[in-house]
Amino acid sequence: MELVDIFKALGDENRLRIFNLLLQGELCVCEIESILSLNQSNVSRHLNKLKSMKLIKAKKNAQWIFYSVDPEFTKNNASLISYLTDKFSHKDFEEDLLKLSAYKNSKFSCVDLRNDSTEVMNNLNL
Repeated sequence: MELVDIFKALGDENRLRIFNLLLQGELCVCEIESILSLNQSNVSRHLNKLKSMKLIKAKKNAQWIFYSVDPEFTKNNASLISYLTDKFSHKDFEEDLLKLSAYKNSKFSCVDLRNDSTEVMNNLNL
């Protein structure tokens, strides 16, 4: 993969926000949608771009598809990951991580998000 391709894949604010979340661990589409307040088609389009460039990987579990940062990408681009992690401390990206943390520390699951993500996120007091 060429450097230009990596930067093209990360050259969108929403893809950067998604990548930031996935650096924290595996998430399904509905979790990403809810945390970032984006619609499903938008999230899927961005995930497909990141996946096609091999920055992330997907695994299917029943009806859910879970995404994570590709370990091979992380291994081959450790300096870039370190740089991004440092830059993700910006306010906008930190807010996403606060929402992720609140969700992960709650009693809610992906099933709850699929039923009513607005109610779930409102109950997290964010």
